[in-house]
Amino acid sequence: MSTTPSDPAPTSSTTSAGASPQSTGSLSPAPDGPASARATRATAVGGLLAVLAVSLVALNLRPGASSLGPLMGDVEAAYDQGATASGLLTALPCLAFGVFGALAVPISRVLGLTGTVMASFVLATLGLLLRPTVDAFALFLILSLLALVGPALGNVVVPAWIKQHGAARTVTLLTLYSMMLALGGAAGAGLSVPLAGPGAEGWRESLQFWGMLAAVPVVIWVLVLVRTGHDFPPPSPAGELRGSLLRSPTAIALTVMFGLQSTNVYTQFGFLPQVLTSAGISPMRAGVIMAVVLAWGVVGGLVMPVVVDRSRHLPWIAAGFGALTAIGYLGLWLAPTVSPLLWACVLGVGGFAFPTVLTLIPLRSRSPLVTARLSGMVQPYGYILAAIGPIIAGALLDATGSIPALLAMMAASGVLLGVVGHRAARPRMVDDEISA
Repeated sequence: MSTTPSDPAPTSSTTSAGASPQSTGSLSPAPDGPASARATRATAVGGLLAVLAVSLVALNLRPGASSLGPLMGDVEAAYDQGATASGLLTALPCLAFGVFGALAVPISRVLGLTGTVMASFVLATLGLLLRPTVDAFALFLILSLLALVGPALGNVVVPAWIKQHGAARTVTLLTLYSMMLALGGAAGAGLSVPLAGPGAEGWRESLQFWGMLAAVPVVIWVLVLVRTGHDFPPPSPAGELRGSLLRSPTAIALTVMFGLQSTNVYTQFGFLPQVLTSAGISPMRAGVIMAVVLAWGVVGGLVMPVVVDRSRHLPWIAAGFGALTAIGYLGLWLAPTVSPLLWACVLGVGGFAFPTVLTLIPLRSRSPLVTARLSGMVQPYGYILAAIGPIIAGALLDATGSIPALLAMMAASGVLLGVVGHRAARPRMVDDEISA
């Protein structure tokens, strides 16, 4: 919910179906008659409008989550909360991306792809604008969940929309989507403290800014909806492999790899600024360092699809990203003031595990329907798994008050990410495993 942030940056074949593990991936257009219809709809959308729609919505998929971390201390003070509440807020995007991501297909079937994006961002805009105005933490939490509806559905629907309407521009639009996704996450982290200013209540205005920005894609997607109408793709042909994905060790490894990488990203959103400020770094600089970690996602989204496709040593490369993640946390623990920017870069490169796992989804599946089902398992269930990390991190900080304990826990998660990543990247086909 995706790139992503860094969240998810699919390649031309990395289309997020968002279906449940037993679905047939009905976001994937049928390969025959609908091709000419897709070309017609792509022409109807137009190149400039497609670029604006994709870039603006991707830019707004992550700031609602990434902008909160640098201001978490202000939010805790305003609502008289502790680190457990921070952990819950940090885990909320993962829970929302998992639950709403699993609902993306049925919602899109009713509203269409374009209608789903537009409607969900209306709700997201309202949540982002209203949540800083409330006085009760429970309401802040509910409105934060509302603010995540747009990003949660966008993670799944926007890549499918690109496949449906992109035609000859598909690869270009997916690359743009990847870059803007990472840029939005970095901007949310880097600008939140400067936007807050020196006032005690400035954090409220800073968070509201992202609501005003989220209103812009709503206008653009209204124009797109006028041209596309109800644009849910036709069903794929039946008769493909339907064995349970739980019989596939590769599918399970990809899901766990996605969950571990995502739990690292969202724990960083919520707690890395606090780790840095506890080491004597100013809140503004901590936000910039957090932005550096996320900005590496732009590089990863551009580089890793090619590496994944061509490298013969991918399992060890994937294991290396886990090792770098562990080293980054250990550096912040043992030598936090030596070079925080260095450790940020190490964590950023370790985050290349995210585009790696997204690219592996189509490369480890042969049938388009298996690809769609695999994506529908890996992303929603991976995000739900990812929510565990921030919750445990917040509870650990409340119980011990120990930043080293938090960093040790996250370093251990990096080691586990390396082990699981090595298994997920092996050259095994999910189709073969579920039909064996």
